[in-house]
Amino acid sequence: MSLSLANLVADIFKPNGALSKSIGVYHQRDAQLQMAIEVANSISAKSNLVLEAGTGVGKTFAYLVPALLSGKQVVISTGSKNLQDQLFVKDLPTILSMLDIHQRVALLKGRNNYLCQLRLDNTMADAARYQADYLDDLLKINQWASLTSDGDLGKLTTVSENSIVLNDVMSTKESCKGKKCDFYDACFTRKARVKAIEAKVIVVNHHLFFADRLLKDTGFAELLPDPDVVIFDEAHLLPDTCINYFGDNISTREIDRQLSALISIHKEEVRDSIQIEQLSYRCLSLLEQWQQGLIEQQIDNYRHVLANKKLAGLGWQLIEELNALQTVLSAHVGRFESLDEALEKLDRLNGRLVSFFECNDPNSAYSVDIGLNQLMLRVAPINIAKQCEALFEPSTSWVFTSATLQVNRELSHFTREMGIASAKQVILDSPFDYPNQAILCVPRYLGKRNASMPDASSAMSQSYYIQQFVDVCVQAINAAKGRTFILFTSHHMLNLTAQLLATKVRYPLLVQGQGSKQNLLNKYRQLGNAVLLGTSSFWEGIDVKGKLLSCVIIDKLPFVSPDNTLYKARAANIEQQQQDPFSHISLPQAVIALKQGVGRLIRDEKDCGVLILCDNRIVNREYGAAFLQSLPPMYRTRELDVALDFLKAIN
Repeated sequence: MSLSLANLVADIFKPNGALSKSIGVYHQRDAQLQMAIEVANSISAKSNLVLEAGTGVGKTFAYLVPALLSGKQVVISTGSKNLQDQLFVKDLPTILSMLDIHQRVALLKGRNNYLCQLRLDNTMADAARYQADYLDDLLKINQWASLTSDGDLGKLTTVSENSIVLNDVMSTKESCKGKKCDFYDACFTRKARVKAIEAKVIVVNHHLFFADRLLKDTGFAELLPDPDVVIFDEAHLLPDTCINYFGDNISTREIDRQLSALISIHKEEVRDSIQIEQLSYRCLSLLEQWQQGLIEQQIDNYRHVLANKKLAGLGWQLIEELNALQTVLSAHVGRFESLDEALEKLDRLNGRLVSFFECNDPNSAYSVDIGLNQLMLRVAPINIAKQCEALFEPSTSWVFTSATLQVNRELSHFTREMGIASAKQVILDSPFDYPNQAILCVPRYLGKRNASMPDASSAMSQSYYIQQFVDVCVQAINAAKGRTFILFTSHHMLNLTAQLLATKVRYPLLVQGQGSKQNLLNKYRQLGNAVLLGTSSFWEGIDVKGKLLSCVIIDKLPFVSPDNTLYKARAANIEQQQQDPFSHISLPQAVIALKQGVGRLIRDEKDCGVLILCDNRIVNREYGAAFLQSLPPMYRTRELDVALDFLKAIN
């Protein structure tokens, strides 16, 4: 009788199994073995599994081994490109070799990650009109294009990731001509699709998975097969991803770009219809007036626009002019391919815009994000459970794993939100010796005000807190000899702290915004004694091991703003069900976000460090227990001197 998948997996993780024979420093971790068996059982039973594996469990090998041994078709979805690349370049080849398994594997990224040869060719044709810096990057990309085998722009090292040229040469759905393209046979996007179709294991990211699964509108439509197994790593990111893909986003820049393209088409091809240009300019003018009105009044909840007659009127005037433009374009259907494509795009865009302006779905939140010279119009579902329940069909095994899923030792918040309440739930704690490796310090007296400052929200009180916070940072930085992350819940607090620290510490300061995330991290590692200040993007996906990172300081518990449009809509929905929005939405989200920030500190079994949380609410509010129960069991203290002595000892 053949061994079950779980037994096969257990043999691999034994002290004398395939892992120990291939990895010189391997030692069996009970939590890793348990996770691997849980994943194997889920695959065999075609059941769903939600599993939190604390830092150090070794979850990547724990799900890859059973997935590969099963012989089934598997899609692995990650939340970041870094993990996606690591899986494909390092982890998968290692395990395939170790198990002596020969399977086709494929890495698939979103369309915008690939070079479009047609767009590059068209851009090169206009090279003479570009400025020197642009032309220099363009020529480097053109040279790289002749050498690359897959066109993955992430592997382009000779040009900055912030180069504006990349936007003009990346693959886009709008510019794709499909089989009509002169570069169809050589197309990197098409080749990536073919490899994925033929592969047994496909590595994607969450955004691509849901774009393909839900919208079928990314140029990779129906690319992914209906696999036997789907494994979501970094699964804590899925709720936000689902909200994004079950909703809709429209940028005013997207509208502007489409209208500008129509003006160009008129000037170059349809010169006998001046109405196209006139109406396009009229639409651009109304768009600018409407956008400026929202920016001036700082309106973020679109339902409030409905109560503003002027802004609502401008919006519907824009729709009327867009309809008139569509009517004019329809009279020229069949004359030019570019015009037909532009009409089709305008029709889709206008339909989405009308749907947003009507604002008539009570189960969605309508918001406006005000950015630099543009607005982002968002429609987000208040509750995604039903859509997710329909998405995760029973013919597939669905595995959800992350280091940060549980809240107060329960996974029900995640399973309820994702519509998978019947899934098996498992929590596996980190094998690290947190009580001896790490200290959690919540400094005593921080934020305590004088009697003359009774109002905690007053400018004077806020200034006093900032001074105290900076003083704590200075002491910790000096004790750690640099080697510190300071994580913030707001850009405002980050900027204030950066200004004050610049004159108080002698260690290099790296501040978010001074360069790309990867460049700042590279500098941090190279310097060896730097202090890095960052907001949300630095709370997760960062792996700095050893003494390079000895201290993490967090300014506040990361609660979502109560003014956030989506939060207010979801809170109202929860209240209608006679439930508390704080305990059902705010608290779980904040706990998971804090766990991500805390997770930056201890990355290896030999790491030591101090976490300083400068928010007394975690100890003097009742809800603080939910945070403390969810964090690793670090030694806890209110005395800053205890934490500083520990930091000095690390040196």
